[in-house]
Amino acid sequence: MRLCDRVLPEVLYLPLRKAGTWGAVLLMPVQRRHSLDYLRIALRREPKLVDVYRHFLAVCEALVLRLRVADGLYHRCELGEGSEAFGAWLASSRPAMLGTFHIGNSDLTGFMLAGQARRRVHLVRLRVGNSDDTDSLAARFGDLLHFVWVNESSELLFALKEAGLSGDTVALQCDRPDYSSRSETFEFLGSPRRFPFTIYHLALIFERPVILSIGIPAGRAVSTVIASPAFEPLAGEDRREALARGRAHFKAFLCRVEDYLRREPYQWLNFQPL
Repeated sequence: MRLCDRVLPEVLYLPLRKAGTWGAVLLMPVQRRHSLDYLRIALRREPKLVDVYRHFLAVCEALVLRLRVADGLYHRCELGEGSEAFGAWLASSRPAMLGTFHIGNSDLTGFMLAGQARRRVHLVRLRVGNSDDTDSLAARFGDLLHFVWVNESSELLFALKEAGLSGDTVALQCDRPDYSSRSETFEFLGSPRRFPFTIYHLALIFERPVILSIGIPAGRAVSTVIASPAFEPLAGEDRREALARGRAHFKAFLCRVEDYLRREPYQWLNFQPL
C-alpha cells in the first residue's frame, strides 16, 4: 500500500483501494457478519452489501492516512466544540490518562500529542499482525512516543502500571474488552454492552485526570478531536464514590460517541461482536 501510494497518482490509487475493499468484503465472512450486525443497529434498517463495503472502506482510508503520516505527511488535529478540557490539559504540563476508541482517525490523536503538541505519551496496544504502520509512526516521533505492547491479556495490568509509573501521559483504548483487565456494562446503541474500565482505576492509583476523546475526519490531513470534560480524582474521596463518578463520566461520553455514530455509522472501526 505504501509503495502504491508513492508511485500511483490518487486518480489511479483510489479505484485500486476500492476494488481491494470489495475483495475484503467478499473474502472476510466473519468481519462481514459483524459489520452487518453493527450496521443493522446503527442504521436502524436492514443493511445492504454496499453499506458493508462503505464500512470496510472507512477502515482502509483510516489505514492509508496513518501510512501517509508515517511517511511524512503533516497531519493536524483541531479541537472540536466542547473539548475545552482537552485544550486546557494540552496547555499544562500534567500527565493524564487518555481514553480513546476505534473510531475514525482516533488512532492519530496519540501521534498528534507527540508530533503536534510535543507531549510524551505511552500508547498501550495489543500487538497484532498489522502493527507495521504504528511501528513506522513511532519511529517518526522518536522518544516522545512509546508503545506498550501487551501480547498476553494476563500481562495487561502489569503493563498499564509500568506505563503509569513512567510519569508520562498514558493513552488507552476504551472500546474493546481485551484492552482491559476490568470492565463495566453501559447502555450503548440500544443494549447493555461491556466496555473497559481499568482507566479509572489507574487514574485513582496514579492521581491523574481521565480525558476521553475521539478523532473524526475533517479533511485530507485534518482531524477534529472531540473530547470529554476531565474526570479528576479527589483527595480523601471514598473509592466507591469515585468509581461511581467515573461511570457517570464514561456514560456521558458514550452518549456523544453514539450520537456521532448515528450520523456517521461507517466510522466505527470495530469488526467484533458488539
